[in-house]
Amino acid sequence: MNWRNIGPDTPDEVLIEHVQRGELDAYNILVLRHQSTAFNVAYRILGDTGSAADATQDAFVKGYQRAHQFWGNGSSFRAWLMRIVANTCYDVLRSERRHNANSVSIDEEEEASEWHDALRDPAARPDELVLQKELEQQLQAAIGRLPADQRIILVLSDIEGYQYHEIAEMLGVPIGTVKSRLSRARSRVRDIILREREEAPHRAPSARPRQGITGALAEVRERWSNS
Repeated sequence: MNWRNIGPDTPDEVLIEHVQRGELDAYNILVLRHQSTAFNVAYRILGDTGSAADATQDAFVKGYQRAHQFWGNGSSFRAWLMRIVANTCYDVLRSERRHNANSVSIDEEEEASEWHDALRDPAARPDELVLQKELEQQLQAAIGRLPADQRIILVLSDIEGYQYHEIAEMLGVPIGTVKSRLSRARSRVRDIILREREEAPHRAPSARPRQGITGALAEVRERWSNS
């Protein structure tokens, strides 16, 4: 590799051209650049740190093996890679075929504490931190109960912040499909959370919560954005 022309600031699309010529060092740069985002997407979809780590590693291996399939033409390498990550996670969910396998338990939340600790507002009061933690657990558990196709789109849109056209490109589906699945996912998550709160009337409500599931997801997305 000619390091006079290639380095950490080289655009993705230039690096992938070097990968297509068999230059592994160029792909290592891409891995370092995107591994945090890839893991975060996998973790929010699968709800388990071990499964997310395995899926992320598998996705990067597939990305290297399929590098010749990326031809640019205005396409984003990140979107192409996240499509591989999402499809890898979908395969994991489909193969497990267990109803509650991907709901995040308290133990699993503690296992991923190094991620959650970074999301907490240092200026927040202890009671606010408890409510934030509770909301994150409720949302992740509700997301874990969604069908795989809805779950993936909800994570990409409302947690990771991708636009409709980006998600459509990642998943290879029409924008209309993205919108309809996202709408159903938001409605289902809202219903799950509202039902749980009705079943636990003693639980203190959050102070001045944002309206609806979109607002709740936006709050979590703000705290997860640096994870």
